[in-house]
Amino acid sequence: MNQPDNAEIFRPAQVGRASEDVALQVEAAILNGQLKRGERLPSERRLQGVFKSSRGVIREALRALKQKGLIEIKKGAHGGASVKELELVNASEPLAIFLKQQQVPSQFLIEFRESMDRTITQLATSRGSRPDKQALVDSTVYFEELLRQTDPDMKRIAEIDREMNIALARMTGNPIFEMIMRTTQIGFSSQDQLLYEDPGFRLKAAANWGETARRIADGDILGALSSISYHYVLLARCLKAKENQTDAAAGFQTHADEVPVCGDTAPNWPFQSARETSDTGQ
Repeated sequence: MNQPDNAEIFRPAQVGRASEDVALQVEAAILNGQLKRGERLPSERRLQGVFKSSRGVIREALRALKQKGLIEIKKGAHGGASVKELELVNASEPLAIFLKQQQVPSQFLIEFRESMDRTITQLATSRGSRPDKQALVDSTVYFEELLRQTDPDMKRIAEIDREMNIALARMTGNPIFEMIMRTTQIGFSSQDQLLYEDPGFRLKAAANWGETARRIADGDILGALSSISYHYVLLARCLKAKENQTDAAAGFQTHADEVPVCGDTAPNWPFQSARETSDTGQ
């Protein structure tokens, strides 16, 4: 590929904040399509001339763009900076890691995922192609067969569950749903995995997946939504059972009908709840 000369899309950098201005100009050119995915940027020497800045300023700007994931820098005779071709899975990972670190309470997670899954299910039912719907049904049959084994391969089961969720999101035809689904699957996959690890819940959860897929394939939106809701009923019961087991082991007395109220917790994560905002008058 010939060395590009994109001098016409840039202006000299502002004095005093040259590195930041260079990075912002290149970022804008990438986001508005003036610099295409995979396209090489001009050489550092050429960028120095275009922005009328030092080599140090250019390198600092390129490092900032690399940290943002907008460009990649290769060394060697055919190296240099080029616009990074982002894949959906790579774009999802940083947010997933962030969510894992926040240790979001399970009741907030269940509420969010159920609301998202209901929307995805409606769109997948109405927009999904017949082959994609049948493929989902076939996957749930295989999934249930695996879970009926005496010693199920939990790693493989987790992979298939993740693949089915992403396939369902892809059936909406909206890439944003697929991105968010990938994010939640990476960040919160261990929650659903608890259902499959528990002998008392695994077959119910597998049967529920199959029922959901069949109703989607049949175009039965209300039935599919009912199945989605039941999945989260099972998940909430499973999590509560685990909590009771933990409390019992610690010597605490618990009751099966005691379910924590979302607003009554104080999660250690960097977001202010709606109730806290209201109470402070902000």
